[in-house]
Amino acid sequence: MLYAIFALLILAAMSIPLILSIRSLKKGNSPRKALRVNLTAFAAVMLLAVAMPFAVSAATPDDAGTQPVATAAPSADPAPATSDADAAAAAANADGMKYIAAALAVGLACIGGGIAVASASPAAIGATSENPKAFSKSLIFVALGESIALYGLVISILILFVS
Repeated sequence: MLYAIFALLILAAMSIPLILSIRSLKKGNSPRKALRVNLTAFAAVMLLAVAMPFAVSAATPDDAGTQPVATAAPSADPAPATSDADAAAAAANADGMKYIAAALAVGLACIGGGIAVASASPAAIGATSENPKAFSKSLIFVALGESIALYGLVISILILFVS
């Protein structure tokens, strides 16, 4: 449940300032104010993304104090038995790998999307300046580059919540 709340907070922190800045630009307000709002939203999203692992780890119970007491007599079984602490450490390792995989999915997808938009946007602007009817066709190529980052976000959400 805590994962869903933080995911919704991050999505709201990303979408609400974008909507507000578009509305303020349409009303004729200065672009500097819209940029300030977007930079503030970026800082809020980064703080939420940094706070999320700490809040989730604080919400899980710590089993370090409930380790079983060793018996005085050695066991007859030559194979070492795994303790609850080993199982908890393996689960924590799996959670850490899950967070690293999600971060890599978003980070690499955003880098790829940025490279795609960086090369498609100037070409779209040049095509639109030569032929204004080409605006819708060129906008599709820019949107395809941006969608790469959204695919990475979807994959990271699947990694975090499905597995």
